[in-house]
Amino acid sequence: MMLSRVANNIYWAARYIERAENTARLINVNSHLLLDLPRRIRLGWEPIIEILGNDALFYQRHDTADERQVIRFMVSEQANPGSIVNSLRQARENARTIRDIIPREAWEQINQNYLHAREHASSSLGRRKRDDFLRSIILGAQSVTGMLAGTMTHDEGYDFLRMGRNLERADMTTRIVDVRSASLLPEMSEDLSPFENIQWVSVLKSLTAYQMYRREMRIRVRRPDVLRFLLQERRFPRAFYHATCEVENCLQHLPHNEKPLKILTRLQKKVLSAKLEQLQQEELHGFVDVLQLDLARLHNEIRASYF
Repeated sequence: MMLSRVANNIYWAARYIERAENTARLINVNSHLLLDLPRRIRLGWEPIIEILGNDALFYQRHDTADERQVIRFMVSEQANPGSIVNSLRQARENARTIRDIIPREAWEQINQNYLHAREHASSSLGRRKRDDFLRSIILGAQSVTGMLAGTMTHDEGYDFLRMGRNLERADMTTRIVDVRSASLLPEMSEDLSPFENIQWVSVLKSLTAYQMYRREMRIRVRRPDVLRFLLQERRFPRAFYHATCEVENCLQHLPHNEKPLKILTRLQKKVLSAKLEQLQQEELHGFVDVLQLDLARLHNEIRASYF
């Protein structure tokens, strides 16, 4: 069994890389969504800071959630530990301490991702340069993920890396479903109801799920089907249930796994048995809250068992 400090750093490096990619994708999708919606539908930028759980911190420093303030806060603001630049910095710091564990090419890419973000973040807040910058963050994170999958020995270290990445994915999926579905106004007037479809498409795109949803479901985008796909689908990598199966697979390779596996098994049964199509908005919010609490318990048990 590897040292707990090493396992912890691998786990958190993976979480921070995934977090930076997810944040970049959220900002990018929201930018395009707001262009597609009529002005009388006011979603704005506040849902982005709500999804990432940073609304309290944001309003300590800013009065209004306008586009430029939110973009700066989520991309480069030093006071926000979840900003893209800070996430990539934390990923680099964790990876730096385990350079003898991960392939050199992966370390170099992690380092380059941070340096690129730090250099270009402030000049990429405006709409003209933002899209290219965010795309570079996403591709940089995906390059690291691919390098690690293809060149790192699939041993205990890789199991901790996969656990970190997939717990972060599961958490982000629940956050997007919770906040975005709440902003989708179930009682839309008839003349605005066509735009609900656009918003559910944005939910899928926030998780890179739109194309795979259409391929799998072969039907138009509808709330019950989107919820089932994002929470219960077994084969889509960013679906909640798939991410928990990846964590389960990692835990089965590790010693002292009884307690975290017990929490995980209960969580999986809970999500698979849910009748998602029957949940109204408040019920869905409560259900997602339960999933997020269970994810927090699972993280805490993994930390207690291995770190």
